[in-house]
Amino acid sequence: MTKKQTAGRDNLGEFAPKFAELNDDVLFGQVWSREDKLSAHQRSLITISALISAGNFEQLPAHLKIGKGNGITKDEIAEVITHLSFYVGWPKAWSAFNIAKEIFKD
Repeated sequence: MTKKQTAGRDNLGEFAPKFAELNDDVLFGQVWSREDKLSAHQRSLITISALISAGNFEQLPAHLKIGKGNGITKDEIAEVITHLSFYVGWPKAWSAFNIAKEIFKD
């Protein structure tokens, strides 16, 4: 089971309480907890790939950390980003690698 997320409430709870609720309770609660459909490891790979594809690098460090906690290895993330580079663009891959290097440096 995935860890209870509170990032929405922690960061946006006062400013955007409904968004925070949807983030924490629906996305990270109901959707991520459906591990009988997709494992947390698979969901992390999908989420990281979607963030890189869209160029949403602000959220990438947090999801790389979550993914690492869900069992994604340095070799696996390197292979994912290499594969994506041909489909989503070389500059996005470079940006993703620079972030991933920091998260997986140990």
